[in-house]
Parts: sequence; structure tokens; C-alpha cells
Amino acid sequence: MEENKKKMGFNIIKSDPTDGHKGFGKGALSLDNVTPVIIDVEAGEAEIDIGAMHARSAVERGIKFLPNKEEVPNGKPYWLVWVTVDRKEEGPYYAGVAACFMTVDREIRRGYKLLPEHVNRMDKSLKRHIIVDDMDARSKEVLADFLRSHNETMWNNSSAELKTALAAE
Repeated sequence: MEENKKKMGFNIIKSDPTDGHKGFGKGALSLDNVTPVIIDVEAGEAEIDIGAMHARSAVERGIKFLPNKEEVPNGKPYWLVWVTVDRKEEGPYYAGVAACFMTVDREIRRGYKLLPEHVNRMDKSLKRHIIVDDMDARSKEVLADFLRSHNETMWNNSSAELKTALAAE
């Protein structure tokens, strides 16, 4: 059964879907190159969960999200990190990384997150921004370790800005 499990990975740049035509969609951003990474703050673990693209990650499933943090006082903290991959001469690299905070209380099936922030941070990641200032030091370390171990070449090709922001170098 384990061998049937599909291994999730970062999407590497595909060919441009707008090649050859100048009409509808030209200049639109493609979500093919963005991957959601969920960090469990308490466990110190990170994993890719493609379901987060539509707010259907394993963490988010079955939870009603509220915009008021006080309504979920016992929520378990998570970071949803939008990671955008691009390619340059040296090869693929982590181009945009933007983190969003959320909490989940499974017992009451409620969670806290600001949906507009999640959408805006995904957009910022797609536009090659690095936004991890809100993250705690331990979560930054978990993310840096995860990105490095997922693909060391992509990590090495990434900007000094990303490595500094994650305090990895």
C-alpha cells in the first residue's frame, strides 16, 4: 500500500500555456508553480499538502474558520507557507515564499485564519516576494530545513534574501 502512495513534490516550471497566442489570459499568473507547505508549530514538522490550494488540506478539512482569534482560544498553531518555484540559468530555485498563520481546534471544529491574508500572501509568493517576518524562529528553522532537504540544488540556487530571512546562512 505504501508504494501506491503518490509522493508530492514541488512543481517545476512547465511550458508557458500562453505560448503562441496573444489573447485571453496573456500575462496571467499560473498556479502551476506554487506549492503550499503546512508547518505544525508544536510538532516542528513541515509537509506539502496540495489540498491547501483550495483550503482543503488535512489540517483545514472539516474546520469552520473564523476571522476572530479570540473565538478559538485553544487552537493549535500552524503556518501555511506558499512556496513558488522558478527557473534561472543555474536551474530551479525557490523564488517566492510567503507565510500565513492559522490555528485549528479539532475538538470544537473551529479555526482562525484571515482568508484575505492567505490569498494576498499566495499572490505575493507568485510575484517572487519573501514574507516570513511574522514567523517564530523555530518555524523558520523548520521551513529552512524542509526546503533544503526537499531539494538542495533548489535551495543553493535560491536568493540570499530567502536564506537570510529564514536565518539559515
